[in-house]
Amino acid sequence: MRSAADSDGPGAAAPVELPVEQRPPVTAATVLLIEDEAGIVDFVRRGLEAEGFTVEAAGDGEEGERLALRGGYDAIVLDLMLPGRGGLEILASVRRATPNVPVIVLTARGEIEDRVQGLEAGAVDYLVKPFSLAELVARVRAQLRILAEASSSTLRAEDIEVDLLTRKVRRGDRAVQLSTTEFELLVYLVRHHGQAISREELLSSVWGYEHDPATNVVDVYVGYLRRKLGRPEDPAPIFTVRAVGYRLGSTS
Repeated sequence: MRSAADSDGPGAAAPVELPVEQRPPVTAATVLLIEDEAGIVDFVRRGLEAEGFTVEAAGDGEEGERLALRGGYDAIVLDLMLPGRGGLEILASVRRATPNVPVIVLTARGEIEDRVQGLEAGAVDYLVKPFSLAELVARVRAQLRILAEASSSTLRAEDIEVDLLTRKVRRGDRAVQLSTTEFELLVYLVRHHGQAISREELLSSVWGYEHDPATNVVDVYVGYLRRKLGRPEDPAPIFTVRAVGYRLGSTS
């Protein structure tokens, strides 16, 4: 049985809420709340929904894990002390199945060792009860912003996709393995999709060299890219622009 200090029921510190005019814009995101205290579930659900979130809740560890692994959530708020299945076990399962979904731990276990254990298990944040609803909302929003910024690190042009974080490249449904220099050259071409780029600009921007009419390194690496990205029936969309250099994209 938890003490009153373990929840936001009677005896817990009063939640702090931002005045309406100070609240950030509504965020359309779905949050899974895994918590067995009905009072906290009701409090958090009403608070998050008032801020524009959609909230689903699970009252025990087994149901919480089932919903979390089913997917479809932008963030998860997770208690650690749950009946049926512990929060750390759920956290481990979520990290294996959906590593990009941020999990914020919400628990009465506030010792340094508990925080370290939760964060090392894969939680992105750790909030101790009793807590401020405004702080919980702010932390959920912060993690969603981080996720959005990370997703914006993916570049796309034609049917080529470049992940700047993992440095992985795909063309259509096919993974393409590139060397470091090939990757940097492709990133530059994708960022300038549809533009004719001179050999001199590529040499300076990708290799850091000043103009050197004797080198053919740009042409050599463009050839490498064409071979790795293309197939006999589907050549890479990297075109030679006569007397200028190269362009990724339409020949028109």
